[in-house]
Amino acid sequence: MPLLHIAMRAGKPEAYRQAILDGLYRAMRETLNVPEGDEFMTISELEPANFRCGNAYRVERSDDAVLIQITVFASRTAEQKKALYRRIADLLGESPGIRAEDVFINVLDAPKENWSVGNGIAQFA
Repeated sequence: MPLLHIAMRAGKPEAYRQAILDGLYRAMRETLNVPEGDEFMTISELEPANFRCGNAYRVERSDDAVLIQITVFASRTAEQKKALYRRIADLLGESPGIRAEDVFINVLDAPKENWSVGNGIAQFA
């Protein structure tokens, strides 16, 4: 049950944005065993004045950087997360062609009782 928020600079075509969503979904299916149809993702496109990525941690980022925040059940292992990071970078490199240096990922662990996926109930608690 991942929930994804992607932030990036405005101006990329729809096919580029859809390739990001497709790559993220595929990476989660392959590394986190996310069920088919479990797609809860948003992309926020920001004007350059509202989007800044530094080059900290010896990573040279470009204007094509994407910030990806993924909230998941607090049940994923460190190994699963590492595999997810690698697979996301690989897939986004293939399509739409984002450099690995420009893929910034943050995973947030949330207890299952923190989720309601509809109908006002905690389906996983």
